Amino acid sequence: MGTIVSFHAHPDDEAIGSAGTLARAAAAGHRVVLVFATRGEHGEPVPGVLADGEQLSLRRSAECYAAAEAIGAARVEFLGYIDSGMMGEPTNDAPYSFWQAKVEHAARRLAVILDEEEPDVLTVYDDNGGYGHPDHIQVHRVGMRAAELSAVPVVAQGTINRDWMVRGMSGLQKAGELPEDWKPPSMDAPTFGKPESEITHRVEAVDFVEAKRDAMRAHASQMSPDHFMLAMPDPIFTMGFGTEFYIVDPEPSPAAAPDLFLELFTPLR
Repeated sequence: MGTIVSFHAHPDDEAIGSAGTLARAAAAGHRVVLVFATRGEHGEPVPGVLADGEQLSLRRSAECYAAAEAIGAARVEFLGYIDSGMMGEPTNDAPYSFWQAKVEHAARRLAVILDEEEPDVLTVYDDNGGYGHPDHIQVHRVGMRAAELSAVPVVAQGTINRDWMVRGMSGLQKAGELPEDWKPPSMDAPTFGKPESEITHRVEAVDFVEAKRDAMRAHASQMSPDHFMLAMPDPIFTMGFGTEFYIVDPEPSPAAAPDLFLELFTPLR
């Protein structure tokens, strides 16, 4: 059996982005490890969810372990940086924020875990962090460098397939499966995901969408039951979250590719 390490910026990113891949890997007997750069200190908690005096960072850390259990992850680690907030906010410049971290230093922190785990695959984000969040961009930079330091065979950059999402929404609309009042999120911004032409692989995780939804529910400080993702009708949730997309560049030759990679990741072309 193999090992996959999944590197994320904040608690709940793993549930939204790669939980299907990770749950499928764990169900097949592979070792799954989650690493978070920050504890999500600058998230916006659901009103009334925190107890008096409860720190958001501690709550979100605990939620990571609950989400890890939902997807079958065996280990959870934190690199110890501070959440940088959204791009352009003053928190970007705060000392010890992940956005301000020196890439080489942060990569060496991550490489300690990679050296221990010797993963077949490391997941990070694409070069724009999926949607331009500074910590997500930094995950890409740090993760790619850490993979070099630890000689990880495959780095899979998680991304959003803009073209596939548009096709899927159009198909559901034509089939009458979209509620009349359903308003899909805007996907017009060039910073949102990647065009399909740049994406190399997908992971089919339709059979694990409930594990993914359970992982999302575990992050209750960020997602109330009526959060637009959790409130999606089943067909929309399955379409939107049942397939996860990645950019693998460079791609290993079939002869050199780890079995875990070949088992989970299907080439788009």
